[in-house]
Amino acid sequence: MTSMGTPVARKGFGAKFSDWVASWDDGAILRVAFYAMLGGAAWVLVTDYMALNENRPDELAVEPGDPMLPAVERPEIDPDNPAYRPLDRVTTPPEQLSEPLSIELVAGGVLMLEGTIVPGAAAQFTAELERRGDYIETVALNSPGGSVEDALAIGRAIRDGGYGTAVGDGALCASSCPLVLAGGVTRLVSETAAVGVHQIYASAAMDDVGSAQAMSDAQAITARISRYLNDMGVDPAVWINAMETPPNRLYYLTPDEVVEFALASAGDEPEAEAGPVADAETDTP
Repeated sequence: MTSMGTPVARKGFGAKFSDWVASWDDGAILRVAFYAMLGGAAWVLVTDYMALNENRPDELAVEPGDPMLPAVERPEIDPDNPAYRPLDRVTTPPEQLSEPLSIELVAGGVLMLEGTIVPGAAAQFTAELERRGDYIETVALNSPGGSVEDALAIGRAIRDGGYGTAVGDGALCASSCPLVLAGGVTRLVSETAAVGVHQIYASAAMDDVGSAQAMSDAQAITARISRYLNDMGVDPAVWINAMETPPNRLYYLTPDEVVEFALASAGDEPEAEAGPVADAETDTP
């Protein structure tokens, strides 16, 4: 008869797991801890980013291309003052302003820029200068803005060519358009025109670039704009009003502010077909 030994208790899952972990060397334990910490940090970043997108203010969820943005509230202006209702003075239909920028040479050496400054507009403008630059004296603007990069490039090209700029009766120059206006060696804004600025915003969605990168890009382009305005002889303080105005509103400059910031001299402008602007210009360095 064979004798039976003392029974051995079977280990449970917890005990086996403990033995398995105990068999690891210190390096393995550190690697596991590191990857666990990395995964946790990644999850926190993802959840925080999702919450950021969900909680973004409605005023930042703006679809680019709306040419007739309302004015930001300005308590210091009498609501009965026509300067408080600048859109009432704009005579161009919104759908026309929403079209990509058109460039047309009209009578009197006036090159008319009308519509949205889409990406690539600067190259189109430069090509037009190469063809007709000798016939141009003034660049007239009627635009709701658009690409900041293209607006800066167009403004530089205007200054390099020695041309004047003007915003005529019933015309709109908003968002990035005032950057083009600033490029003129002489600048004129009609008292019946509307000139407005607001915060810049990226053409790509925040989901594509990330909120931190978008903020960094916005600060960099704001610095470039301030330097550009200073180079053009315009008071960079005008852009403070832009930075304080959400992108679904516009800070419309009063005629006095247009002069105060040296963006132009206010005055009456003949229609583009009648010839280049000759009155109420301000010479710039």
